[in-house]
Amino acid sequence: MKYGILWIFICCSAIVLGQNPKPSLVKMDSIRFNGDAFLGYDSFGFYYTINNNVFSKINKRETLEYKNVSLGKITKVDLQNPLKIVLFYENFNTVVTLDNQLNETQKINFSENPIPIVATAIGIASQNQLWVYNSMNQQLGLYDYLSATYKTISVPFTESIKNYVSDFNVFHWIDIKNNWYMSDIFGKITSNGKVPDFDSISIINQNQFMYSKNSVLILHDLEKETKTRIEISEKTFKKFYYKDQILSIFTATGITNYKITIP
Repeated sequence: MKYGILWIFICCSAIVLGQNPKPSLVKMDSIRFNGDAFLGYDSFGFYYTINNNVFSKINKRETLEYKNVSLGKITKVDLQNPLKIVLFYENFNTVVTLDNQLNETQKINFSENPIPIVATAIGIASQNQLWVYNSMNQQLGLYDYLSATYKTISVPFTESIKNYVSDFNVFHWIDIKNNWYMSDIFGKITSNGKVPDFDSISIINQNQFMYSKNSVLILHDLEKETKTRIEISEKTFKKFYYKDQILSIFTATGITNYKITIP
């Protein structure tokens, strides 16, 4: 009887594993590139890079560039809105916004704000606002770039930020202990548990993220409680980028783009 039960368990386990489909990949194209950072694509077919601290917007017909020597190194770029690109210069506590032709439209120096702000994380939010993590009080806030006003929305973070990403409505961060949290625009914080150690990571949604470690790429689904290795042809790579079913692999010689369907 016990052998019969064991056999049923094995068969059921096999069925469950068999119902765990892997992501499907189709190689789209490759681009020769030897710059410092590949930042991703927009919906208009442009891709964005940084090389020698020059921010570039490129397609097959043209290349646009922006450089600001006086502000030092570009720390972070937010490409959510191609009509309002956000560049963060952390060493000078400054944000620059650009239009779709990479013309400078606004410069915000947080050191000049009436409320003391030392920004260490920046992203574009909804309603003409920027996400700002203020290391002065270790709290998340929203800066209205039209009225030049700032409000704190969260309680103090307990640990420093290791990695972060945001959209218009949610700010995600992973702290130095690999705890993953998210905050909405009202400052409500939700814990999503721990993530594995990683070299690079991309948060897809509140249930899924993709990460790499030692050039192995993994899709982690919290809801399904699955980890799936993503098989790519590149044996080693510097970083990867994922957005809207496009997986871009950044190597020492260029960028390979895959169309990926995540089940």
